[in-house]
This record gives sequence, C-alpha cells and structure tokens, in this order.
Amino acid sequence: MSSQTVSDILPRAPTGIDRLDEILGGGLIRGKTYLVTGETGTGKTIFALSFIVYGAALGEAGVYVTVDEDVESFMLGAKAFGWDLEKLVERGKLSIVSPSEDFIDRIRRKDPDAVAKSLVRDISEVVERIGAQRLVIDPIAPLVCMEKDVQVLREFTRILITRLERDVRCTTLITSEIPSGSLSLSRFGVEEFLASGVFVLGLARRGSRFIRTLTIRKMRWLPVKPTVYEFDIVPGRGIVIKGPLEESSTYSLHW
Repeated sequence: MSSQTVSDILPRAPTGIDRLDEILGGGLIRGKTYLVTGETGTGKTIFALSFIVYGAALGEAGVYVTVDEDVESFMLGAKAFGWDLEKLVERGKLSIVSPSEDFIDRIRRKDPDAVAKSLVRDISEVVERIGAQRLVIDPIAPLVCMEKDVQVLREFTRILITRLERDVRCTTLITSEIPSGSLSLSRFGVEEFLASGVFVLGLARRGSRFIRTLTIRKMRWLPVKPTVYEFDIVPGRGIVIKGPLEESSTYSLHW
C-alpha cells in the first residue's frame, strides 16, 4: 500500500484546463460529481464544455445535457468559439441532449422522487449508448424548479445527485447560477454539500477593468489550498488559468 500514489487509490479524470490539473494533483476523482457555480456570464458553460472536449481528445466519450439551449444553437455557439462538436458526435465521442419545454413542464407536475429516478434512467440510457465516462448537466436548476417547498427541492437534488453517482457512474459536472449579488454558492443551498468539489467562477474589479476569477471552494479528499486564481477564456482552448490573483486591496471580488 505504501508504494501506491494518491492517483492509484483515487483514479483521476484530467480536466484539460490549463494549470488546473496540476493544482488538483491530476484532475477530478473519477465517478464523483462536481459543481461549477457563479453569476451569469462568468464562464460556467465554457468550463464544463472544456472538460467534455478534452475527454473526447483522450478517447473518453461524454454526454452534455444542455437545459437552457437547444442542441443546434449550442453546437453553433461552440463552433463559433472554435470547437467543432459535430465531428465528435459523428465519431461517437459526444452526445448532446436538450430536454424539451414540454418535458420540463411534465416533470414539474410529478413527484420529486419519481422525477429524479426518471431523469437518471434517461441519462443512463444515453451514457450507455456511447459508453460515456463524462457527463455535464448545464444548468441543473430548470430540472429542479418545481412548485414545491425548499425542503422538497433539496431532497430532490440530493436524490438526483446520489443516483447519478450510483447508477450512471460518470465523472459529472453540474452547473448552477448564483443570483447577482448573492453570497450563496448555489441556487438551492444543497448542491455544494453533495458535490465532491466546488468551483466558483466570478469577476474581480480593478477600477474600470474586470478580471475573471476561479476559486476552488471545496475539494473532498484532495489537499487543495483555497486560492483565488485569475483566468482567461480563449477561443479554441477554453479556460486558461494564468495564476493566483494578485494580492491587492484594489481588487473587489464579485460572485
């Protein structure tokens, strides 16, 4: 046992994001769920898609559930950014799923437990079809926003995440948008507790200039020091971490 490394004990899924895998000691723990959160426009979709595209380059198929955008628009946007997702789909390395509005309306009228089971079953079928090892749900909120009280919504989210890990067994990223000005880490206040890790994307203001920031708020089982990093979004590459944010009182962080 003494000759085993941490990566041997906890196999990793490299993110492909510049410098992030080095920070994490090899990548995300395989089979676990991670939350990517932040206000609108902070780069959550690019972060998640980077993970899927890099996985395909390694030969690992991925499933991307795009909840707020139809598949055609999503693929066009990605192509304009420099990622030709159509080729990955043709090679069987990617499946993009977009639930219909009718589907969202129907699940909101059902029992939360039944909805979670149904979602996991549908996702599992797509995962098995292409042998996917990576999964993204972007964002999770529309799949959860039923007319129920907060406790029911939290229980639904708990069931969904635990069943994804147990039944689907992919390395999963879920995204959640933080309302502007909020100090919370997620929409329902439970996702961050269930996830094995939390990446908070935000903006730091310096005078009239904004800088993109990434904070690793939580990383279960991995000795990652909490640090705020500066990053850029580069077409064709995605998230590029430049280094720790300069320690300066002139910066004001916004999540």
